[in-house]
Amino acid sequence: MTLRPLFNRVVVKLSGEALMGSDPFGLNADTIQRMAADLKATAELGVQVAVVVGGGNFFRGLQGADKGIERARADSIGMLATVMNALAMEGALEQIGQPARVLSAVAMPSLCQPYSRQAALAHLVKNRVIMLAGGTGNPFFTTDTGAALRACELSCDAVMKATQVDGIYTADPKKNPDARRYDRLTHGEAIARNLQVMDTAAFALCRDNGIPIVVFSVNEPGAILEALTGQGRATFVVP
Repeated sequence: MTLRPLFNRVVVKLSGEALMGSDPFGLNADTIQRMAADLKATAELGVQVAVVVGGGNFFRGLQGADKGIERARADSIGMLATVMNALAMEGALEQIGQPARVLSAVAMPSLCQPYSRQAALAHLVKNRVIMLAGGTGNPFFTTDTGAALRACELSCDAVMKATQVDGIYTADPKKNPDARRYDRLTHGEAIARNLQVMDTAAFALCRDNGIPIVVFSVNEPGAILEALTGQGRATFVVP
C-alpha cells in the first residue's frame, strides 16, 4: 500500500527532552538516529519538513529563572541549547544521506545560517529538512510558539507536535488512569479547556491562521511518518 501524506509542508515540533531517550540529560545517540531516519522517510514521501526543536535536555529558561538568573538572560541560554540540538540533528540527517540545514533566529553565522523566511523556503523546495533553532529569537516565548510562528510564516499545512503521549487527554494520563483522550478538538476548545500540551499563544496563532495541530507520541520508530499519514494514534486540533 502506498502511503499518502495528509499534508505537504509541515513544522515538526520536537522537545529537547525527546532527544534524551532513556538518558537523564543531553543527547541520546540512538534516539537522534531514530528520529533522523523518521524525518528522512517523511521527506522521501515528498513532504517538505521544517523542525523546531526545544532545548530542555540542556537548559530551560524557567529552570534558570528558578536559580536566580533573570528570565530574559535565562531564555537566551535556552535558545543556545536549541542550536546545539539542531546541529546534532542536522549531522544525524546528513550521515544517512538526507540533506539538512540549520537556520537560527539567533545569528551565529560561524555555526549555521541565520533564519530568514526566504532562505527557509528555498531550502524546503529543494527537499532539505530544515532545523529551525533559536526559538523566535526573543525571550518570554516558548518553542511551541516558535513552531506556530514558523508554520504561519512558511505557509505550512500543519504543526506536528511530538510528545511523550499519543495525543491530548483530559488530564495527564501518567497520573490519572481515568484520563480520556480526545480524537479531535478545535483550537478554541483547547484554549478554553486549558489543555496545556501547547501554550495558549501557539494555539491562538494556529487558530487565527487556520493551521491544524497534530499531537502524537514520538516514542516509537516511524512515529512522525505514521502521524503524517494518518496511521498512528493522534489528536487533531482543527480550525
